[in-house]
Amino acid sequence: MATETMMGMAGIATRASAASAADYEYLRQLVMEHSQNVLDSSRDYLFDTRLTRLLRTHGLTNIEELVQLLRLRRNPTLERSVAESMTINETSFFRDARPFELLQTELLPKLIEARKETRKLRLWSAASSTGQEAYSLAMLICEHFPSLAGWDVVIEGTDLSAEMVKRAQSGRYMRIEINRGLPARHIVTYFDHEGEDWIIKPHVRRMCQFRQANLCAPTLPFTNAFDVVFLRNVMLYFNQETRKRLLAQVHKLLASDGVLLLGSSEQPTDLDRWDSVLAGGTSYYKPRQR
Repeated sequence: MATETMMGMAGIATRASAASAADYEYLRQLVMEHSQNVLDSSRDYLFDTRLTRLLRTHGLTNIEELVQLLRLRRNPTLERSVAESMTINETSFFRDARPFELLQTELLPKLIEARKETRKLRLWSAASSTGQEAYSLAMLICEHFPSLAGWDVVIEGTDLSAEMVKRAQSGRYMRIEINRGLPARHIVTYFDHEGEDWIIKPHVRRMCQFRQANLCAPTLPFTNAFDVVFLRNVMLYFNQETRKRLLAQVHKLLASDGVLLLGSSEQPTDLDRWDSVLAGGTSYYKPRQR
């Protein structure tokens, strides 16, 4: 009798495990559909931690209930919320200093000289998360290129997550975020201290615009060309076809003498479109003209 009970319990556990695996598989496919992010099954536990608030908001108690609700009736808004919650939002000010140093010493001086007639400069921080990369670009320009104060300088930041865009627009950061990669003099010069938070000064914030955008959408929300594109540590989570499609769009949006900076472990999939340049201990890419 005890043996039968144990076998029954084992069967229940197996069925529960299988159901759970099916739920996670459904969620992985949903995330892939909405963001093209490829999530490995070994990281299924992230659904439990990152969807906690979403579950609470919708009056749900666990992942199984969420999947059941989604299977019962398609809900594009809820599906997008799931995909946004699973977006990787790792960022910090001046993350990986080498691209910023290269921009300061070599790339921006050349672009500024080439744009001295139009006095316009456009930069794009793709997958900008909570805005640290875009604001780092703004601080770099303020710090090292004061002559651009009278120019039309626009730094666009885009992210899949509406919550991340809202946070970036606020320009408000906690002490732990400020202490990651930000020189002390920058804190004093470019931030105001308010309670427990630090807030980007208005003149820096005005240089940056943030909007929600899906990098894997058929078209990107821009028409004007960019001089600099930061697409760093984004494509690690995309499959080969998605990377190729995204880079084809970036190629169209980049000025003929513009520059593309990727993450240290990333490179273009279609090398026929790009010329790789090694400088300052890192690489950047220029669009090849056909």
